[in-house]
Amino acid sequence: MSEAASPGAKALIPNPALKPLEFLVGDWLTAGTHPMVPGERLNGRTSFSWHEGGAFLVMRSEVDHPQFPDGVAIIGSSDAGRFVMIYFDERGVSRIYEVTVGEGTVSWLREDPDFSQSATIRADEGGARLVGKGRIKQGEDWADDLSQVFTRDGVAGSAA
Repeated sequence: MSEAASPGAKALIPNPALKPLEFLVGDWLTAGTHPMVPGERLNGRTSFSWHEGGAFLVMRSEVDHPQFPDGVAIIGSSDAGRFVMIYFDERGVSRIYEVTVGEGTVSWLREDPDFSQSATIRADEGGARLVGKGRIKQGEDWADDLSQVFTRDGVAGSAA
């Protein structure tokens, strides 16, 4: 084996199927709300970055509140146009979500009889801001979950 190249090096290239997600790439400050903590502003940070030369998109997130875990997720695609996200957090929770990608939007959904969850993030203000809306289902009915506004880290007035 050549010392110049590591195994799989030729595959460390952008995945063209993930190009519609490039609006997410960057570091974001977040401000959110959650019904579990009414009246509290939930500040945090989220980053989206290309992994392995763009073969995958990685999301890292944290909310500055002890009831919300730090997490990491990897988004990838199949040749059939299917997108998936695998998520892991500091509690040891690991979940797989189906992902839907649109123009300036991304949504993920996990349907499970005991605990279903979804989130949609859409670009706003020409991509300078993202708006995220989470939903949760335990039992029969969907309810609000974590909702956030994302502003680019370092932009004046961030996470207002």
